[in-house]
Amino acid sequence: MSKKKKYLSSGEFAKLCKVNKQTLFYYDQIGLLSPVLKNDKGYRFYSIHQLELFMVIDLLKDLDMPLKDIQNYMNNKSPERFLDLMYQKKEEVVKKRQEIEMKEKIIEAKIELMEEAAKTDFNRITLTPLPEATLYLSRNIENISNEEFVEVVSDFIDELYISNLDSGYPIGVITKKEHILKGEYTNYSYLYIEQPTPKEGHPYFKAVKGDFLIGYHVGDVSTVNLTYKRLLTEMERLNLTLGDYVFEEYIYDSIVKNHEGEYVTKIMVHVQQKV
Repeated sequence: MSKKKKYLSSGEFAKLCKVNKQTLFYYDQIGLLSPVLKNDKGYRFYSIHQLELFMVIDLLKDLDMPLKDIQNYMNNKSPERFLDLMYQKKEEVVKKRQEIEMKEKIIEAKIELMEEAAKTDFNRITLTPLPEATLYLSRNIENISNEEFVEVVSDFIDELYISNLDSGYPIGVITKKEHILKGEYTNYSYLYIEQPTPKEGHPYFKAVKGDFLIGYHVGDVSTVNLTYKRLLTEMERLNLTLGDYVFEEYIYDSIVKNHEGEYVTKIMVHVQQKV
């Protein structure tokens, strides 16, 4: 072995690469990264210049590139192919980063909602001014069957996933004034999800800014009429009239409660002063 060049034993090279020697032996076995020298005793020696090659292999592995595809590149190297590969992986990294950022926003929204719920008295009814909100809506769901409702929910969730519109806020329902006045509290008009940072190219609904009578229904949907009666009674007491829409969204559901009787629904009734 020439003394003019410095070589690294497999142990030394493995330490630099932060892997065990078995990984290097395997890479040699499959022809992915072989030592530059093997002496008569079978000892393997690597060049310091191979460290960069190992780092690229490790990078591609971390980016979920199969070893078979990495081998294919290593057997057909060229500056042009390497540049194409790096551009491809850059696009994948950008996409993953966007997905992670979106998941972070979803988690932040859920933390905010749970912390707010923990401080809320679900027995109180309050008159609260709310700002304009941008909502993404499903197709109309008035007077549809249970089977059709399940289909709409499925389609809506698919749309949120495909278009990256899941903001972490709960999926709620909108009920029109005409149905509330008839006592049809579960004849919903649309599903919705709030969009704090709306993306261009999607149709949105603007929930009007104004005063809302806010109450909370504890229990399943079969008794929601009792909570609506409380809200309507309070509305009369305050000399208010019903606005165009009512918004409902779960505060506590199957994510945090085991029984429907413990579910909590936030009901936001748009109201106006009687003239």
